[in-house]
Amino acid sequence: MKFILTLVFYLALDLLWVGGFAKGFIARQVGSYLSPKADWLAAILFYLIFAAGLWYFAIRSAHTPTEALLNGAFFGLVTYGTYELVNRALLANWPWTLVAVDMAYGVVACGVVSWGVVRIFS
Repeated sequence: MKFILTLVFYLALDLLWVGGFAKGFIARQVGSYLSPKADWLAAILFYLIFAAGLWYFAIRSAHTPTEALLNGAFFGLVTYGTYELVNRALLANWPWTLVAVDMAYGVVACGVVSWGVVRIFS
């Protein structure tokens, strides 16, 4: 049940971020790298794998909501940092602004989702 809640919370928050608040920002930052049409199979696989990782590494072992928050924030830093910094290292003109904003979002999103899931079950 915690995995399902993790998936639902993260998916909802991420769709609000990517599809709403940050949509224009992301488009301005990545320009021609952004596809006009989403690959839904890849998106579904990503959300399943990412939610499983968040549950396994941040939520499963947390005894308190605060511990889950810290675990989740660190998981977000590692995962989003890996993606953004590899892109920055390998892709021409990958913007530092996107690296910083996306890493901050990952820390906050994963921390909040982890906190929320553990808070509901504690």
